Amino acid sequence: MGHRQVDSKLEYLNLGCGYRFNSQWTNVNFVATGENVLPYDLNRGIPFTDNSFELVYHSHVLEHFSRTAASAFIAECCRVLRPGGILRVVVPDFEQIARLYLTSLEKAPKSTEWAANYEWMALEVLDQMVRNSRGGEMATYLAQEKICNQDFILERFGAEAEKSKSVNQNYSRLKSLSQPLKELKSKAYRLLPKSWSRFYTALKIGYFRQSGEVHQWMYDRYSLGKLLADHGLQDIVQRTASESYLDCWASFNLDTEPNGNIYKPDSLFMEAIKPS
Repeated sequence: MGHRQVDSKLEYLNLGCGYRFNSQWTNVNFVATGENVLPYDLNRGIPFTDNSFELVYHSHVLEHFSRTAASAFIAECCRVLRPGGILRVVVPDFEQIARLYLTSLEKAPKSTEWAANYEWMALEVLDQMVRNSRGGEMATYLAQEKICNQDFILERFGAEAEKSKSVNQNYSRLKSLSQPLKELKSKAYRLLPKSWSRFYTALKIGYFRQSGEVHQWMYDRYSLGKLLADHGLQDIVQRTASESYLDCWASFNLDTEPNGNIYKPDSLFMEAIKPS
């Protein structure tokens, strides 16, 4: 399993990039987040022809698809990837989350610090799957004036924990839904004067859960590796944030910060090769 030299044409694709992208890449996100970002609904596939890219990358995107949709999305990644090309997938590491949850469960009864860590780990396991409003209970936890286990959370989430206090990556998308919701609220009030509040609440929750913020599945090194293998990919390997088949991967500062810190320490990093 050799390494690749950086291609001067940078035929690399970053899917669901949010605000983290490289201007030399082709960057696609569900909504525009910069002048170098193509807005496109990835539920509809990937808007490029077969065999277009040397490398396809997405970080903390796959878990937002259902298992069926995730398989279709990986198939699309394989389609636009050239033979011999690299697919790099980053997701929350369910194995790491589960192990820390169990550790905190054992230690919580005897330690105030670990009791707080247990509360946070329970949120990591459940909140992003069950929440019905932006940010969920994680946002409420992070909004506390004093967080007694702040170092633990920063170690888990890195810079994302700080950003989560005031910024949500789905804000623009949710904001775009507000006007039709207001119009539907008005119509519901006229048509269903006795039950409009309940109807509107259900509608608002439904809109939110379709917004893309909620996690619909979780992956560990076995399940993600199996998913990649099921699509015919080879040389599947777990990576660190800075390791890759591609030389100088870390220089793009997608999984790492310029100072070398990991952008999302709670992540599982995996790569695979499309057969030639």
